[in-house]
Amino acid sequence: MPSRRSGIKELRKSHTNRMRNLDQKTEIKKQTKAFLASVEGKNATDAKSQLSVIFKKLDKAVKTNLLKKNTVARRKSTLSKKLASIA
Repeated sequence: MPSRRSGIKELRKSHTNRMRNLDQKTEIKKQTKAFLASVEGKNATDAKSQLSVIFKKLDKAVKTNLLKKNTVARRKSTLSKKLASIA
């Protein structure tokens, strides 16, 4: 536990950022899981709308340095291929 005032503030800030990042990551995982369920159920229209939401969240994650650019590109490519397989 930090003893200096600046250390205490930094600890509080890092905790806030960690919680925000964790929320973003879990939201991406939830959306991806729902998308994959739609793909399994062969529901193309629902999957397409969910894919656009996932892309938006992934792009936001890159913008805020939560995920790396190539990681997001790989995930987007994989999800797009899954959508194309049911179309």
